[in-house]
Formats: sequence, C-alpha cells, structure tokens
Amino acid sequence: MNKKIDCPLNYTMNLIGTKWKPLILFHLLDGAMRSGILQKKIHGISNKMFTQTVRELEKDGLIFRKVYPVVPPKVEYNLSARGKSLEHILRSLDNWGYEDVQH
Repeated sequence: MNKKIDCPLNYTMNLIGTKWKPLILFHLLDGAMRSGILQKKIHGISNKMFTQTVRELEKDGLIFRKVYPVVPPKVEYNLSARGKSLEHILRSLDNWGYEDVQH
C-alpha cells in the first residue's frame, strides 16, 4: 500500500522523532531484549514513559512484543523488519554523536 505524504521527513519524525524512540530502537538492533534489561539501558526514562513509548513503537509496527506465560511475567521486545530497516539511520546518528563529542 503506497501512502501519499507531503513531507517524508515529517512522516519519519512522527514515527521515531521523540526523545526515547530512537534509543529503544537502537538498543534492539543487537537482538531481542527483555523489558527490564532494555529499560535499564535507557538512562533517565521513567517506567510510565517506557511503557508508553514501546506501545507506540509496537502500534506503528517497528517492534514486536512477546509475552511468555511464566511467573513472574517475562516480556521481550524485538525489532520488526520495518524497525530493522532503520538500522542505517540509527547507526549513523550514533556515529555522528561519537564523532562530534571527540571534537
């Protein structure tokens, strides 16, 4: 399905342009991660904001959420194919930040 959009950058920023979304997506580039471990990697994110952000990413088809039927509950997040397609962008942003800090 092709969507008509006026500004592709605006469309992209609406999907990943919050403070927390790129960080969550970046940490999932290395593979599936349990909820608690992922949240600990995102310094400064509150529990409420983490939950809200992963729900938005899941709704937009960028990540998958898998719940295991165990006690205590185990929740794992992974990138979808759509989320993986952002790898170049996310790694480029990370590299730019690294290089900029060095100067």
